Amino acid sequence: MKHIRILTLLLALVLLCAYVGYIVHAIICYSVSASAFAGVSPLKFFKGAAPAMIFAFTSTSSAATIPLSKECADEMGAESDVSSFVIPLGATINMDGTAIYQCVATIFLAACCGMTLTLGQMVTIVVTATLASIGTAGTPGAGMIMLAMVLEAMNIPVDMIMLIYGIDRLFDMGRTCLNITGDISCALCVTKWESKKVAQTAK
Repeated sequence: MKHIRILTLLLALVLLCAYVGYIVHAIICYSVSASAFAGVSPLKFFKGAAPAMIFAFTSTSSAATIPLSKECADEMGAESDVSSFVIPLGATINMDGTAIYQCVATIFLAACCGMTLTLGQMVTIVVTATLASIGTAGTPGAGMIMLAMVLEAMNIPVDMIMLIYGIDRLFDMGRTCLNITGDISCALCVTKWESKKVAQTAK
């Protein structure tokens, strides 16, 4: 019984760690990028993206959120042609939330195995997780499948993944929400860059 309580506490902590990463990344990278490059304030950005973020959080599917993400981006000023290209592409390759999840989960499972990771191994985890996340499908639970590849690269038994399998849905909700937030931010930034390019060409 004591071991179950300890494991529950550890799972709660690793889940908290992942969500802190999601939130910090969304604020520092995505809202700041939208503000700096597209002229959309962080408050306006999150308010405008909220419908898509909520849908992604509950559905855990980047692909299913594409229409709503495009609608939110367009309402905040993104060009329809740009958002039609950027958002579906982002739903396929822009998986920052998945990369964060895989890094956190790999380090946690390594600790559960009694492994002490060096700085070089942690860098390897980050690089491997980033590359693995690019090929992750925008469907519920796909991140866990790609996590197995990261574990293999670090010589961590893949069956250790069962320790977090029960709460993967909670991880998935946050990482999907972060992923589509990045897609919307990118659509706004690309629209601004394209408008500047057109204006310079017209001179």
